[in-house]
Amino acid sequence: MKRTAYLLMILLLSFAPSNSAQQQQPTDPIGDNFIPPELIMQHQQLIALREEQKALIAAEIQKAQARFTELQWQLASEVEAMAAIVKQERVDEGQTLAQLDKILNLEREIKRAHFTLIVRLKNSLTLEQQTRLQELKRKLQK
Repeated sequence: MKRTAYLLMILLLSFAPSNSAQQQQPTDPIGDNFIPPELIMQHQQLIALREEQKALIAAEIQKAQARFTELQWQLASEVEAMAAIVKQERVDEGQTLAQLDKILNLEREIKRAHFTLIVRLKNSLTLEQQTRLQELKRKLQK
């Protein structure tokens, strides 16, 4: 019996995925094509960012940050309202789902604002600047 269990364990271990397969990070087919704003700011000189590009990027980031702050306040308020609804002994399904819709819509707006920012930042860069930043990003991910 012990021998059978031992052979079974060896057989199972031989089919277990290797560590190298587990260490591979999944790729993001959308996100991989964009550059984080902080990477652009940290490497302005390396990519030869022009003054008009700096001004445009700074303005876009400031506008986005203001929008993010506004949406986060709204989201916190709606989450607080949801907590009050579901805390009750009997939860009103209609009211709960309506509140969930408010929360999901705000989360969607936050994601859309973030996506708008990264698209605008990418479009403000030349192909050469984008290529340099993508190379840096790959090096930093290793």
